[in-house]
Amino acid sequence: MGRISISCLFPASWHFSLSPVVLPRFLLPSFRQLLLLGLLAGVMGLLYLLLVTGKGQYSWLREDRHIHTRLGRVPDMEATDTNNPNLNYGLVVDCGSSGSRVFVYTWPRHNGNLHELLDIKQMRDKHRKPVVMKIKPGISEYASTPDKASDYISPLLSFAAQHIPKNKHQETPLYILCTAGMRVLPESQQEALLEDLRTDIPVNFNFLFSDSHVEVISGKQEGVYAWIGINFVLGRFNHVEDEHDAVVEVQVPGSDQQETLLRKRTAGVLDMGGVSTQIAYEVPKTVSFASPQQEEIAKNLLAEFNLGCDAHRTEHVYRVYVSTFLGFGGNAARQRYEENLISSTQIQNKLLNQHQGESADSPILDPCLPVDLQDELGPPEQRLHLRGSGDFERCRLLLQPFLNRTNDTNTSLNGVYQPPIDFHNSQFYGFSEFYYCTEDVLRMGGDYNSTKYTNAAKSYCATQWKTLKERFDRGLYASHADQHRLKYQCFKSAWMHEVLHSGFAFPAAYENLRTALLVYDKEVQWTLGAILYRTRFLPLRDIQQESLKASHSHWQHSFSFMNNHYLFLVCFLVVVLSILLYLLRLRRIHNRSMLHRSASASVQWLEEGLGSPDLPVTL
Repeated sequence: MGRISISCLFPASWHFSLSPVVLPRFLLPSFRQLLLLGLLAGVMGLLYLLLVTGKGQYSWLREDRHIHTRLGRVPDMEATDTNNPNLNYGLVVDCGSSGSRVFVYTWPRHNGNLHELLDIKQMRDKHRKPVVMKIKPGISEYASTPDKASDYISPLLSFAAQHIPKNKHQETPLYILCTAGMRVLPESQQEALLEDLRTDIPVNFNFLFSDSHVEVISGKQEGVYAWIGINFVLGRFNHVEDEHDAVVEVQVPGSDQQETLLRKRTAGVLDMGGVSTQIAYEVPKTVSFASPQQEEIAKNLLAEFNLGCDAHRTEHVYRVYVSTFLGFGGNAARQRYEENLISSTQIQNKLLNQHQGESADSPILDPCLPVDLQDELGPPEQRLHLRGSGDFERCRLLLQPFLNRTNDTNTSLNGVYQPPIDFHNSQFYGFSEFYYCTEDVLRMGGDYNSTKYTNAAKSYCATQWKTLKERFDRGLYASHADQHRLKYQCFKSAWMHEVLHSGFAFPAAYENLRTALLVYDKEVQWTLGAILYRTRFLPLRDIQQESLKASHSHWQHSFSFMNNHYLFLVCFLVVVLSILLYLLRLRRIHNRSMLHRSASASVQWLEEGLGSPDLPVTL
């Protein structure tokens, strides 16, 4: 009888052989049971390891994705990898009043989780700088020559085309969105400019562009986009549970059953520019109205939208209040204040036959200017001389009528409707003048404290103008602060305070306002919110494409999966079972052979008349 040879091809192959003479010595019943139990334990162990390892791997992937999402809040400063075929691109052109800018955004393919939004980031060139280009003047300057609108935009699109891989142009959406400068034009002029863009851009560029991709957006849309962009960067649309994140109970808009869910609390936005002031925040619960008229007004100020890719899912449905107040920016408010000062002084001088403010010897005391600062305002024939008295509290009182508040409930600046704010569970970010007023001179940017801010503003207003200029010359203020900031800091400090606390009715003890110039060291433009909102259905398209691809190639994936994970296990089991069966067969052959020999010996003994031999017995 030959030898049994066993060999396996592993990364390190092995070989051994067993002789049939030796085998019977090892095939005792107890050893066979141990062998069977050992083989069974080995197989179960391998299956357990495969299952547990797979589960652990997926668990690690989930944890890694959660960590990646949290780290994703910090802007990606690395250069965009344009060689990555799974990277998508998008363009937004912001056509503003003073100029136009193109922003290039990029994002990887959606991960297939319907609960998550696209991971959109601003594209960065090889020098790690954002891919942005600005041109002047604004597109509204071409109102009389609308046929030149596409020529005006072309340099921006050519710049973007150079940074985006050519094979990606056809699938790169392009949006041209016009703001304040175009809003003031007559509708006929607006349409003429837009029509030129719709006609010529598809001829000269191969981007994904349709008629609906160019429009004049309203102030409400712009505010919603800004709100979306800031909260996206802050990670407030990521609904992964985190015990450190504040949550809010939301009554989902449009739900007949008033469905309620618990999700991350979003941040409100306060923005004060030179001309206008804006506020935007989520209204988590359904509001009631004092009158049908108020309800009609509220419809124009409340925006309800779904950021998710599936219209049937409600986790990304938001109700946001947005209101813009023209004439309530810092510079516009100062202009209104000065115009009122001129007119009231003229009336008072006529009634009392005085000449107050008509010369530098008899100036009007202005509590909203630093002490002893001399200023002039008005046309030459109505020149008015001012001298600062630096009284912050007096300035605040003088500015309150300019808020145009009413006694109606749930109203703010200009008597405009404002839904109630849950000040105990809310957070706001203040941008532009809210930041400049607190940081440029007072050096208090960041977490806002009303008491500290008021005391600092009082101190600044009461300081001699000469001393303030000396401090400025010594570089004690922010690098971008100029003499205009020094001159009107007292006024703007008082105006910001009144807009916040008297206009928007924020309590003096409110501690959850943060003034900022950047979010995570990044300037957040409303264009980020625009591209996120307008591409919100793309994940669903990607998921459907992946599902279709998976259905066609399911057998390939299955075969590959078996090759990689289970083929070795199956081969191993076949080899082990073959060995076991062969060993059992040898055992049976050995037993038959022994039985045959025993029977032959007994017959021989009987034939010779010897009987059975005596067997020794041990007790």
